[in-house]
Amino acid sequence: MTNEERKAALEAIIYAADEPATIEQLTATLGDEKLAVQASLDELVASYAADERGIEIRAVAGGYKMYTKPQHHDAVRRFIKSLRPPLRLTMPALETLAVIAYKQPVTAPEISEIRGVNTSGVISTLLDKRLITTAGRKEVMGRPILYKSSKEFLMRFGLSDLDELPSLKEFEALAREALGSDEGVAASEDYSSSVEPGGELAPEQPGDGDTHASVGEAMAHVEQGLVEAETLREEEVAATNEGMPSGIRDEDPASPDVKAAAAGE
Repeated sequence: MTNEERKAALEAIIYAADEPATIEQLTATLGDEKLAVQASLDELVASYAADERGIEIRAVAGGYKMYTKPQHHDAVRRFIKSLRPPLRLTMPALETLAVIAYKQPVTAPEISEIRGVNTSGVISTLLDKRLITTAGRKEVMGRPILYKSSKEFLMRFGLSDLDELPSLKEFEALAREALGSDEGVAASEDYSSSVEPGGELAPEQPGDGDTHASVGEAMAHVEQGLVEAETLREEEVAATNEGMPSGIRDEDPASPDVKAAAAGE
């Protein structure tokens, strides 16, 4: 086998392999000397490193595998997005998605408290679209389901991980890009919001109440809800701690008297 034939065979094997192909596997497959295979492989890797190539062969996990070059990732990402059907969300669904993304893991009652409406229908929509997923149950009375953003969410919004999650203002721009500007957001085609006369949350029904004219308004509503929820939480903690003896508050160490009382002495 000539050097050119060997390089062509290596190229075909690495292209077809699902996992990184090791030098041992390549040598055994070609039935050639390891040094000769390694020399041909080094030449092949060098040829792919040329600037005019969009693919490179990397040494990873003890083997060799083909990857697209980093400078072409934006173009590849746009192509991959074009293969998926267009994503359309209602404004309530976009609000709920933002609350989950920035407060995850979070329960449905917590989302409803922030948005001011019953969000069970919207959560079902987001689950169907695979933008969110469950994250176990919260260890409180009733053990409600926790929700978090999914891998599909990261792919749709072009994020590597949650550490790249931007501010809500920047998320507004990402939402426009991921949904195709405001055209990808229907004001209320699935759900909107209402509050019953007694003050209890009512299920969102088509055509009622809480809709927004733009993604910007929806994000402003979410930001206000998150701030109010955090303020309320801090007030509840302060009210709970007020007047409580040392050792009862979470931040104070228990005194000997409190420890003895707790032990029944």
